[in-house]
Amino acid sequence: MRTAILGARVIDPSSNFDQVADLFIDGGKLIAIGQMPAGFVAEKIIQAQGLVAAPGLVDLSVALREPGYSRKGSIASETLAAAAGGVTSLCCPPFTKPVLDTPAVAELILDRAREAGHTKVFPIGALSKGLDGDQLAELVALRDAGCVAFGNGLDTFRNTRTLRRALEYAATFDLTVIFHSQDHDLAEGGLAHEGATASFLGLAGIPETAETVALARDLLLVEQSGVRAHFSQLTSARGAQLIAEAQARGLPVTADVALYQLILTDEALSDFSSLYHVQPPLRTRADRDGLREAVKSGVISAIASHHQPHERDAKLAPFGATEPGISSVQLLLPLAMSLVEDGLLDLPTLLARLSSGPAQALRLPAGRLSVGAAADLLLFDPQASTLAGESWFSKGTNCPFIGHCLPGAVHCTLVDGHISYQA
Repeated sequence: MRTAILGARVIDPSSNFDQVADLFIDGGKLIAIGQMPAGFVAEKIIQAQGLVAAPGLVDLSVALREPGYSRKGSIASETLAAAAGGVTSLCCPPFTKPVLDTPAVAELILDRAREAGHTKVFPIGALSKGLDGDQLAELVALRDAGCVAFGNGLDTFRNTRTLRRALEYAATFDLTVIFHSQDHDLAEGGLAHEGATASFLGLAGIPETAETVALARDLLLVEQSGVRAHFSQLTSARGAQLIAEAQARGLPVTADVALYQLILTDEALSDFSSLYHVQPPLRTRADRDGLREAVKSGVISAIASHHQPHERDAKLAPFGATEPGISSVQLLLPLAMSLVEDGLLDLPTLLARLSSGPAQALRLPAGRLSVGAAADLLLFDPQASTLAGESWFSKGTNCPFIGHCLPGAVHCTLVDGHISYQA
């Protein structure tokens, strides 16, 4: 469909474009910015005065729960929730049942995502078979089936020699490996950040060194193997500093942070609400401030939702017996806009961390508004507000932000020029 979007403030962080302009779409592609092409007759006109047009958001970690966990979510429900949050491209982790360690599982996910049509989905394959950390998964076959990177989540390789061989193999084929750096032994049994709050509440702690010890090891192995590496879900200021030092040495490493880690601290656990039970845990105010500075400077180039929907019962037990995770992808844009409202980031920088930054980290064909590129874009009102939970598409309501009034509101999300969500 030929579509004209008129009068929006167009922000494309990848080209530093920021001005009021018209956008013209045909055949699923962005064919012009500014001047209407000769002979163009719009079948649909979107009056976008007062709205911001930006590349569709790129979320590097959205658990779709399918196959295997339909009580928690489905590809249809979670991609619709993502589109409502302004997301046009997302990566799904390999924590499905069966594990995403065979081409058949990758193809199933991609087929169902295409059927749903809400967002583009890029699977993350398992680095090891069954995520058990013993045998390498069929990485090349998974890449050929559509996997864009490989990781093991918090299920770490207990044998460092095996991990080294896996990284060397991945480097041979120029594959990207995603690390969730957390030392298994230091974190085992922990529920919250090891500090004053955990001590006061009587919760078993996970020290900062659980992240930094593993991170230091992983960075040294990356340096030795030459593999492209992305470090996901950083939680500590010291961890961000280690990433900055590695980047200064020229290592091919990128990093992301969960959006809720930029907003919440371990003080949120004071009433034992299981909605704040996440792994890795929320850390101190100083850690949050350090992560914010790393996002501002670009050391952390991507902000992700790390969306983990759960059924209601998963959060009803005592804190330590509940399942960790927050359902938040539907609030990605308005929650992120709170960082602009707080004066931490300007709007173009925020959009860079939500679109071009994550796309470049995993080399995804997304995150930019340029002539000839797919018309994956977001229209939102920066002056409006969103009442979290007023409409909710994710199967998981395990979200501590429900009921909050958040800045910014998604007007519509377009994927390949078609509206996949409209408020």
